[in-house]
Amino acid sequence: MDSIVIDPFPSADDLNKLWLEAWSTPPSHDFQNILSRSLAHIGAYVDQGLVGFVNVAWDGGVHAFILDTGVSPRLRRQGIATRMIQEARQAARDRGAVWLHVDFEPHLISFYRGCGFAPTEAGLVRLRW
Repeated sequence: MDSIVIDPFPSADDLNKLWLEAWSTPPSHDFQNILSRSLAHIGAYVDQGLVGFVNVAWDGGVHAFILDTGVSPRLRRQGIATRMIQEARQAARDRGAVWLHVDFEPHLISFYRGCGFAPTEAGLVRLRW
């Protein structure tokens, strides 16, 4: 990996390409609208191409939230996601957040624990299909 960039504001094409590659689904939202309201976002780059991304949303106060952590499948398990989460933690702290939350699927427990997250109880309800 060449670099980790805080608030890179990648192009819609770059984010859509990475989203499709990382999640195997087409993106369903306007990233630029989302990123303009985020506390921070982190991009990972190789040869000037976006290969990883994480968004740090927030409530406008002391709570920040890790969303949409994704890395190109061809570059996974090389520490890129860990470095992005470390940068996200620091950016959230530097910008006034006291708490950093993350929800994740069970197969990611060891990854997020390794990034310093403690388990908590949480709830989730789907509002649309």
